[in-house]
Amino acid sequence: MLYIGIIFISVVGALLHFVYEWSNHNKCVAVFAAVNESTWEHIKISMTATILWSLIDCFVYGMDENYAIAKSLSLLTIIVLIPILFYAYTAFTKKAILPVDIVCFVITIVCSQLVFTHVMGLYTLPFEFRYISYGLLFIELFAYFYLTYHPFKNFIFKDPITKKYGLEGHSHKHHHKH
Repeated sequence: MLYIGIIFISVVGALLHFVYEWSNHNKCVAVFAAVNESTWEHIKISMTATILWSLIDCFVYGMDENYAIAKSLSLLTIIVLIPILFYAYTAFTKKAILPVDIVCFVITIVCSQLVFTHVMGLYTLPFEFRYISYGLLFIELFAYFYLTYHPFKNFIFKDPITKKYGLEGHSHKHHHKH
């Protein structure tokens, strides 16, 4: 399941980069597809693909007591690792480079799925961890749905092309920052 998940999430995540454009800027599609080139939107498409994969992996692992913990930490890995990798390498290059961005995206997905697999392989974690993970999942999913329409005004949410945020940051002529 690990390798299938990595491939599924990587391919679906990459396609989600273009779905908003393909949908003719449908506001409902904006919830789960990238609406601009900001770091947040790249986090969001990785999360979307991971959430979609959850519809499959929950049939295999959903009854495991560590599932919610593993899923919340898997999503947290995406939220943390994409900006770390992107801003770390661009600190040296001073610009985004598409092949490096793609590698960072795939590394993030691999790490996210490795975290999931590792936690699923642990002995049953204490029930307090499950309750904490439900809270973390709630926060992650709230951010996922809310921040496209109400982005923070900081660098993670700022489109590098339009210098705007969220839906306002969408360039109708699709450009790529890389």
